[in-house]
Parts: sequence; C-alpha cells; structure tokens
Amino acid sequence: MLKRVRLEASAAAAILALSLVLLVWAPGFFEAGNLVDVLVANLPVLLVALGATLVIIAGEIDISVGSVFAVCSVVSGALAAAGVPVVVAALAAPALGVVLGAATGTLVAYLRIPSIVATLAAMVVLRDLLRWVTQGEWIQGLPADFQWLGLGQGRYPFVASLIAVAVTLGLGWSLRSLQGGRALYAVGSHAGAAMLFGIDVARTRLAVFALAGGLTGLAALVNTVRFSQIPINTGLGLEMRVIAAVVVGGAAIRGGRGTVIGTCLGVVLLGMSGPALTFLGVHASWERALQGAIILAAVSVEILRPRAEATRPVVSMDREPPRVSA
Repeated sequence: MLKRVRLEASAAAAILALSLVLLVWAPGFFEAGNLVDVLVANLPVLLVALGATLVIIAGEIDISVGSVFAVCSVVSGALAAAGVPVVVAALAAPALGVVLGAATGTLVAYLRIPSIVATLAAMVVLRDLLRWVTQGEWIQGLPADFQWLGLGQGRYPFVASLIAVAVTLGLGWSLRSLQGGRALYAVGSHAGAAMLFGIDVARTRLAVFALAGGLTGLAALVNTVRFSQIPINTGLGLEMRVIAAVVVGGAAIRGGRGTVIGTCLGVVLLGMSGPALTFLGVHASWERALQGAIILAAVSVEILRPRAEATRPVVSMDREPPRVSA
C-alpha cells in the first residue's frame, strides 16, 4: 500500500514540478483554450491507457493498441460514410475492439503465446491489412449526424470528459470491489498461486484483452467524431504513449500492481509533456524520446528494487545474542 502511494505521489510531484516550470517560463500554456485542447487530445489516450492498465496488472503487455485504434476508427468511419445508421456505425468501434482484443487474448491465454509476440504480430498484421484494404486512402465524407458530438461542437469536451470519468470510476470501483478485480491482481502477482485458489487464469487473461480492446474501440470512436476525415495512420505510436503513462503511474511492468488513479496521473504527465516542450521551445521530436526514457527508467526501477531488497541485511530483534564461552 505504501509503495503504491509513494509511486503515485511521485507522478503527482512530477506534474507539480512541470507546472511550476511552465508558470515561470511559459505561462501561456495555462490559457483556457490551450488547456481545453490538451484535455480533448488526451481523453482517448486515457481510455486506451485504462485498458492497458488492466493488461499490465495481469502481467501481460499489449503493443497492438495503436493498430486496433486505427482499424476501429476506419471501420466505424467507413460504415458511417456508406450510409449505415449512425448508432450501428458508432457501436461498431467498441464491438470490433472487443473482437480484436479477444482474438489476441485467445492466443495468449489458450495457445500460450507470449503477449509481446502475439500483440507484435497483431500490430503489424492489422496495420498492413488496413493499408492494403484502403489502398492508403483516407476515409472522407463523414455524415454530419455522425459528428454531432465532435466536429465544431462546443459540448464535445464536456461529453467526452463525462464518458472518460464514467469509465474511470467504473474501472476503479471494479478493481477494488469485484471478485474479478481481485482475481486480476492475483493472476498478475502469481498465476500458479491464483490457480490453486480456484481462479481461471486463462479466462481472466482473455477477458482482460477483450475489455482492453473494447476500451480502445471506444477511444477510437471518441476521437473519430472530432474530425471530418480519418487518416489510416491514426493511432501511430499510441502504444508507447499509453504504456509510458501506465508505468509512470506506478503499475509494475511484471504485473500484480497498478491503479486507475496512477494511470490518470501518468496520462496527465505525459499529456502535458508534449505541449510543454513546444511552449518551452524544444523540438517536438523529443517527446518520443521522453516517453522511451520514462519506460526505460520505470522498468529499471522494477528490476533493481528486488535486487536491492534481497541484498539488504536483515536484523532480527527476537534472536538472542551469541554466547561467548569462557
């Protein structure tokens, strides 16, 4: 408990430090219009990161979220442009996300393929398949009723924020209160021990990937309605961003630890970092380098901490002092 709070406090302290730097050297960052833009840009990232949190707590990794995000965006937009009822086109994004996530989860849970391998394959296959089907053409001609929530609508930040808050609160409550949430932590901490306690490890892993896929599809929908056209390269690099946010929020890359609050803090920190670099006059290309450095630092801490604890001398106050013979 103390370790979790300490990691979350570190993320909050980093946000505060960055805010103080911006207040001094780039106060324009805190103008209302810019803050709304940062919020709107990062709400889809938060939804994807929440799904990634579940996967990482379970001791797995998913680097296919960017490709799943792109496929869900393009399919939903293409259906809307083809005249399919708006409700059907909208629901297609999270539904397809669930299907794609479940397919990857099946490879991991039942075929025992390492998640890094399964999701790497999914990332490449889905991205190339999307490029082949669309021939590189963007989805255009989205109907106005499909964009009632986003394009040019002043209510979009409020409605999208409401969706993100509802999902965040729901997941946070589920992880703390439901048996499935506790099972998730158990599987991530020690799958063998979880099986001894009667937890279906394979089914838990499958459910986690399916739910994460659904959240990625929902994020794709929330993002898609903001624009009049959909590029096929949407979501490129999203996987690094969400993994960095989850890890910097205190989740253990080996599984068994992670919180919704920590992920929110990680998304805020990473979401601020990119625009902050621009306001501070640093080239935007450094944002990816910063994300990579955050992942490397967090993983290094996870590896080094157990070694430090293992080499720490243990002093017991219950043992009697050695006797010295006369």
